[in-house]
Amino acid sequence: MGQQVKTTDDFSPSRPPSIGSSVIPIINKLQDIFAPIVGNFSKIQLPQVAVVGSQSSGKSSVIEALVGRDFLPRGCDICTRRPLVLQLENRTDVNDGREWAEFLHLPGKRFYDFSKIRKEIQAETEREAGYNKGVSDKQIRLKILSSNVLNITLVDLPGITKIPVGDQPSDIEARIRRMIMSYIKQEACMILAVSPANSDLATSDALQMAKEVDPSGSRTIGVITKLDIMDRGTNALNFLLGKVVPLRLGYVGIVNRSQEDINQNRSIAEALLSEEQFFRDNPIYNGLSDRCGIPQLAKKLNQILEQHIRTALPGLKAELNSDLLTVVKELRTYGEAMESKAVQGAVLSNILTKYCEAFSALVDGKSQEMSTKELSGGARLHYIFQSIFVKSLEEVDPCEDFPDDDIRTAIQNATGPRNALFVPEVPFEVLVRRQIARLLDPSLKCLRLVHDELIKMSRACEAMEIRRFPILRRRLDEVMGKFLRDGVKPAEKMIGNIIEMEMDYINSSHPNFIGGKKAVELALQQQRSLQDANDVEKVSILEQGRKSQPEKVSISEQGRKSQPVLSNQGTHPQSNNDKPGSVGNSYTRTWGIFSIFGSRSSSSDGSANTSLGETVHDIEQMPSVIQLIEPPAILRPPVSQTDNEAIEVTVTKLLLSSYYDIVRRNIQDLVPKAIMHFLVNHTKRDLLSTFIQKLYREDLFEEMLQEQDEVVMKRKQKKELLHVLQQAVETLDEVEADVSS
Repeated sequence: MGQQVKTTDDFSPSRPPSIGSSVIPIINKLQDIFAPIVGNFSKIQLPQVAVVGSQSSGKSSVIEALVGRDFLPRGCDICTRRPLVLQLENRTDVNDGREWAEFLHLPGKRFYDFSKIRKEIQAETEREAGYNKGVSDKQIRLKILSSNVLNITLVDLPGITKIPVGDQPSDIEARIRRMIMSYIKQEACMILAVSPANSDLATSDALQMAKEVDPSGSRTIGVITKLDIMDRGTNALNFLLGKVVPLRLGYVGIVNRSQEDINQNRSIAEALLSEEQFFRDNPIYNGLSDRCGIPQLAKKLNQILEQHIRTALPGLKAELNSDLLTVVKELRTYGEAMESKAVQGAVLSNILTKYCEAFSALVDGKSQEMSTKELSGGARLHYIFQSIFVKSLEEVDPCEDFPDDDIRTAIQNATGPRNALFVPEVPFEVLVRRQIARLLDPSLKCLRLVHDELIKMSRACEAMEIRRFPILRRRLDEVMGKFLRDGVKPAEKMIGNIIEMEMDYINSSHPNFIGGKKAVELALQQQRSLQDANDVEKVSILEQGRKSQPEKVSISEQGRKSQPVLSNQGTHPQSNNDKPGSVGNSYTRTWGIFSIFGSRSSSSDGSANTSLGETVHDIEQMPSVIQLIEPPAILRPPVSQTDNEAIEVTVTKLLLSSYYDIVRRNIQDLVPKAIMHFLVNHTKRDLLSTFIQKLYREDLFEEMLQEQDEVVMKRKQKKELLHVLQQAVETLDEVEADVSS
């Protein structure tokens, strides 16, 4: 029935299969190197084999058969409650051929009695997962060194269960599946999918989970257990041939030890011989010797794993080199331990120099840490000068705080008791000085903004190396803060002097100043333009009035029509003082002035004298004092202004705006220069010398260079990690040489 049965040597469990120039021993060495740091460096994924299956599928029997020792907890309930990472190492130099095991959580302790290994696994499981069937994802790491094992790493995972028991949570199935997935989803993990032969392979949990993470089947091997207890008349031939659920790497069938064998302490070697005899005598399986038995499973595992490692080797080496550079770079930030004053002085001098260089580079835009997302360093200073300070001054209207009435009042106050023949200079100078004084506050605000930016820059210059020393960092901040505050004072004084200089001398001869003559011309032009506009508006209003009332006669026309009648009543000629149209003239023409004094009157002389006497008597009875009102406490000019006053106001505003623009340009130019000279450039020039003077003192070295305990601990950890990575890189170089040979 098919192929002939192979010889006993082909199935011999007494020696591991020949692996030639295998790289697996070196990979096991890498496992040793990375074992102490697996928690801190978990992204280095070394090849391993994860054994997956449902509860009671025979996983533990497979692992024990591969090891050749009975050491795993056994029973009818869930036994594997924590992942067991089992590293097998083939060693020919073991003491007297004795095998031993070591736990990672018990460094330096060797276990020669494998029954004690089982007890330690149980005890360590209970310490983490409890005593009542609880499950934990925290690993137990065990290494077995023997001359009778393959160089391979196995991971025994909890069996997939459906119903929670004991202290297990209600979602125990989902938790175990997530735990298994966290291992088998890694590309460097081979999957040993264990399924019992007496169940439906199409519903195997292990095969279903393997299919999810390895759809191509390039790293999954199917294992059919319990072939010897299948119902009579049935067999697993179609399973092993891949006709039910095809697998790219195929299947291997094995025979497990029965519970009776375990109770009778039947050895693994005896069980392997019994398994060999079963496959040899069974007519169904004797032609599938390359797919049956633990030795064939070990051989297939070894070959597939070796090929997988060779494929993953270049990427693993590149990852190790990258991580090595990262650790070296981080270790540099922690620096070296300092044991002498000379070393401390050199370290302190280097820190201070780098700090000042970084500050200057940030101001000048030469920093290596230049941002591409936002403005930083000197670019922010430029923004403050141009986009905040200059723009704010340009938006100021120098006349907005001085209404026309205020300017008219100032002009009248400057003329005293006389009318001004020309526009007085005093109001212009008073008003322009007030506007110049307003420039002081924004100039000082600009200085404060630059000071704050320099503080931010100083904090941005604090490299990781400075963070090692909290006392030095605090002293640096103190010295830097005082240095900048001291730099603000002369800049502040200089800005005040600039404003005072502009206020003390109003340079009306400045070539850009508009001057009085030009201002008057412009004012007259504006006045004429305004008058023309008003005249046009008045004519328009009158025309609209005439159109709306065409039949009405004006009062002036009625007066002219009645005037001849009034003049015919008297024949006296007009006096020299009476002018046509005047009130006096009208009064004379109407009544006759001589009639008041009796001249040329038709009345008698007596009557005239009597009338004159009565008139004189009436005049004597009139008041002798004319009363004047008191001036108000606050006296303002009349509401209406004359044309001359309007021109004077306009001229003053033109002069004020013209001279303010001259001063504003000066301030926009000189204030940033003063800030740069007295504060920014002064800091760049003299900061290092100030640090040396204040901080570089031998009696302060030890105090300022005192490190935090956390930094000391991290430096130690990174040094250990660096040593591990260097060993790993050297090992991979050996692997590369072996592969290429």
